[in-house]
Amino acid sequence: MDSMTQYVGVLDGNCKTYGVRIPDLPGCYGAGRSPEAALADAMSAAREWLAHRATKGETLPRPRTMAQILKAEEISPAANEMAVLVPVVLDKGRTVRANLTLDAGLLEAIDAEAEKRGLSRSAFVASLARERLAKV
Repeated sequence: MDSMTQYVGVLDGNCKTYGVRIPDLPGCYGAGRSPEAALADAMSAAREWLAHRATKGETLPRPRTMAQILKAEEISPAANEMAVLVPVVLDKGRTVRANLTLDAGLLEAIDAEAEKRGLSRSAFVASLARERLAKV
């Protein structure tokens, strides 16, 4: 499985709470006060779901296409459900040193924000990259 993959999620909800379930990952879901918050929670839940199974040596489920999910009638428009893509970045379990070139001012801002959050520069940049990749 690639380092970054997308699962089809099923978004439902009303103006007070939303949920996203991922049919290919049984029991995996996210929730939030907005569709965006529910999707973000589902991305985190999917990453944890997959990581947990990987540590147990289990085979990770291949994501089905949206067409396959729709054909299987796992989404009910009558129940106010819609399909969404849930991007997941899978860690490889090892770190790799990378040499990046950044403007000095940008690097200072990164370091200041990382320190404020109690993170290393690498952890801060990795978290930003994950957030950005999730918006693909």
